[in-house]
Amino acid sequence: MRITLSDQSIEALAQVISGGAAGAQNSVGVYRQGWKLKALLKNYGLHYELEGTSRVSETVRALMSAGMFPDADDIYEKLLIKGVDPRDYVGHDDWHAEAMDYLNARLAFDDLRLERDGMHVRLVNLGRHAPIVSAFSAAIQALDLDTVQRDLQRALDSAERDPEDAVTAACSVVESVCRSILIESNLDLPAKQDISGLYRAVREPLGVSPTKEGLPDAIAEDVRNTLSGLITAVQSIGALRTHGGDAHGRERGFKRVDARIARLAIHSASAVSLFLIETWKLKFPERALRKE
Repeated sequence: MRITLSDQSIEALAQVISGGAAGAQNSVGVYRQGWKLKALLKNYGLHYELEGTSRVSETVRALMSAGMFPDADDIYEKLLIKGVDPRDYVGHDDWHAEAMDYLNARLAFDDLRLERDGMHVRLVNLGRHAPIVSAFSAAIQALDLDTVQRDLQRALDSAERDPEDAVTAACSVVESVCRSILIESNLDLPAKQDISGLYRAVREPLGVSPTKEGLPDAIAEDVRNTLSGLITAVQSIGALRTHGGDAHGRERGFKRVDARIARLAIHSASAVSLFLIETWKLKFPERALRKE
């Protein structure tokens, strides 16, 4: 992941890692003494001088110096995640939320965001997400659809380094959404639980079949054509998974697809899945599972 931190983000990270000046009002993060900061930063190859300057100022200087390292992206990603490691905030959930918000307010200008992922935290590059992917990601975070979230994150993480795996994960996204809708709507799963079979099973209950009735005459044909297009998109994602994904094994050194095709599959899967979720919430509002 390409990471370019602004001076403001580096200063915010220094505040969170150091915990601010001793006794300061409105400090954020976990307070660390100088020797602890030195040991922490040393783990990432950064020099920290205990004498002659304040803890926070020296932390800023050390973090700034990381930008000169060939592995600066990796160092910054690890330090951002370390700064809000939930294990350092056990018993202080409010501190953790405050540190996350404090950093994210600055990181947003760098197209970055820290997100809670179960018991861990991950760094997301917002710039790589198309609007439809961001909208879909926001929708599944608002719902208790953890399997869908894992499939989407796997697809996004793999798009550049392993596009074939990303294609497989994109297909799993649609399958997971369909399965979740069927299960939470108390509907039977189909005998054939591939992407086409699952999508076919949700079409009628959600009222998104191309044979849909009751549409205004002016748009009836257009809506039916669009719904037919969704079927084609779903079938194409499934076929791409079969012929270009990694679900059925791969021979060494041969790549069937590149990152462009992987992103196309992810964007298509996100568009289909977001439409299904929004339709589900509209048709069955009482069954939308929201996180407590």
